[in-house]
Amino acid sequence: MSQFNENAKWRYATKKFDNSKKITSHDLEILKEGIRLSASSYGLQPYKVFIIENPELRAKLQKAAWGQSQIVDASHLFIFANITDFGNSEIDEAVENISEIRSLPNGALNGYSDFMKSKISNLPLETRNNWTSKQTYLALGNLLNAAADLKIDVTPMEGFEASEVNAILGLDKLGLNASLIATAGYRHQEDETQHYIKARKSNKKLFITL
Repeated sequence: MSQFNENAKWRYATKKFDNSKKITSHDLEILKEGIRLSASSYGLQPYKVFIIENPELRAKLQKAAWGQSQIVDASHLFIFANITDFGNSEIDEAVENISEIRSLPNGALNGYSDFMKSKISNLPLETRNNWTSKQTYLALGNLLNAAADLKIDVTPMEGFEASEVNAILGLDKLGLNASLIATAGYRHQEDETQHYIKARKSNKKLFITL
């Protein structure tokens, strides 16, 4: 029987992490694989994911994240960075990867490639940036679910100054932008929010069936 809903009920946005507890390398690989297997538009995965372990770097990032303690106390810090000028070259790279993995002959995906380029590459830069940023949320969802299955706490964060994070990590030079942050580790026993009853809309208020 699926434990998905029970895991969803168990997880919460952890406010205080136990900095003495670390995610094992084995479990970290499971989390990374969960992110890697995430759905994305056209399967293009238009982002990079940084895993920050360096304590000095995390201390700098904490200042850019409104001083939130999770940045330095959690076992691991994930930063999802969307590609800021996603276009033809990135699509070509993705198609090449698909062809190699599926052992397809040269040109087998030309039609699909041209279709994606016609829908993506001609969009205004701001629209493309918004689109690539949205894709990071799908990847975050996979991280949340994979972590909950392992009873690892993850706190997603939008509370940070992207321009400052970009400067600290040199993301601008890489054509990237910090879209989302997620801290991962284990809840501290003193974190009172773990005892809060999960409050969500009722099915009646949330769903509309037509």
